[in-house]
Amino acid sequence: MTSSTPRFRFAPSPTGFFHVGGARTALFNWALARQLGGRFVLRIEDTDDARNRPEWTDGIIDALAWLGISSDDPVFEGPYFQSSGTDQHLDAAAKLHAAGHAYYCAMTPDEIAERAASEGGTGYGGWSRDLGLGPGPGRVLRFRVPDGTTVVDDLVRGRVNFDNAVIEDFVLLRGNGSPVFNLANVVDDVTMGITHVVRAEEHLPNTPKQQMLWTALGERPPVWGHVPVLVNEQRKKLSKRRDKVALEQYRSEGFLAEAMVNYLMTLGWSPGDDREILPWAEIESLFHLEDVNLSPAFFDVRKLAAFNGEYIRMMSADAFAEECCRWVPDEWSKDQLAAIAPHIQPRLVTFSDVPALVDFIFSEVVIDEESWNKVMAADYSLALLTATVDAYAALEDWSAEVLKSTLEQVMTTFDLKLGKAQAPVRVAVTGRTVGPPLFESLEVLGVDVSLGRMRAAIERASG
Repeated sequence: MTSSTPRFRFAPSPTGFFHVGGARTALFNWALARQLGGRFVLRIEDTDDARNRPEWTDGIIDALAWLGISSDDPVFEGPYFQSSGTDQHLDAAAKLHAAGHAYYCAMTPDEIAERAASEGGTGYGGWSRDLGLGPGPGRVLRFRVPDGTTVVDDLVRGRVNFDNAVIEDFVLLRGNGSPVFNLANVVDDVTMGITHVVRAEEHLPNTPKQQMLWTALGERPPVWGHVPVLVNEQRKKLSKRRDKVALEQYRSEGFLAEAMVNYLMTLGWSPGDDREILPWAEIESLFHLEDVNLSPAFFDVRKLAAFNGEYIRMMSADAFAEECCRWVPDEWSKDQLAAIAPHIQPRLVTFSDVPALVDFIFSEVVIDEESWNKVMAADYSLALLTATVDAYAALEDWSAEVLKSTLEQVMTTFDLKLGKAQAPVRVAVTGRTVGPPLFESLEVLGVDVSLGRMRAAIERASG
């Protein structure tokens, strides 16, 4: 099946959480499909019965939707499932056998290893090519690799030459008759009219075999594009066992989808200038596979956090306050949260940090002992706190501006700067030495709670 419409596909296996590397590959395909007026096909390669789970499939679909890749967009197509195409895979194998492109082999792995060793080799040497065997129990179907060179034209890597002499006749059907990955993958792509295969460079070694299969099936191979892998700080390929790679984890920690999308798209690609923070519409219009860097891309969690902070600061006040509400207990006052939200927005990195930043407003204050001992050890702290309570208790206007100017008047008596003068008040009211702006916090807390906490701190310090 050939298509005049560009058709891209993303074909993950549902064997675990959704990897950020897979997310980047999906986004690259999505950007190109939208840019070229094509289609994005989601195919779930679910033939590994021992490792596949339905919840992993649901996780893939949900994670893609979070990134903005979903069936709500007419560009999206699927999901299709590889397991439903077994009959087509077997039909293709039969055609390849009938056309002489494949043959049956009865040699066991032990027999292959023994003969290879006796001939000074290491792999299968095509020894069953001319035996004329038919299908039978335990017999595998192998592709007859032609002589010569396979040339793969890759939009990222350029022209890559593969010597067919070092590619052994590879298996299409296992001894139990089930299709292997290369056959199923190609037949699915042919059947779905895939015109572009954009994937991680780790699949490049499979590409000459797959290109041979496309040609043997009488089809024009797709446009190939193999993008560099993502690596960690040690420049080692990101590993599920070693690194934080699950997209779901970043989502649960309060990273914004827009920030994640922007960051992933700039791993190995840039718009050609110094900008990194770009809206999706601009990324989509500027992205080209030919501009992707050949070197592995460093997935820097700290830089991702910086992106996230930038996107948080770009949110409207209403949108930010609404998002904050999703991260705190339902019983917390939404009016108070909305009031303090503008004052935490400039310093927030991820939304999962919201509860710890503002919990002192909604719960009984818990004094951090180290902070208390450090602040209250100063010889002026108790006297300053006492004088501040007296001054605050006389106020008729409990606003941040008035609260600040009042403390500034009090601190002149103690010959202090504002930073030091705030410390005893802050630890008394919030329980710690860092947090949202003090005077705005006092305003949100209200006069009764604020004065009550300061008086309790005076009593404790006097105790």
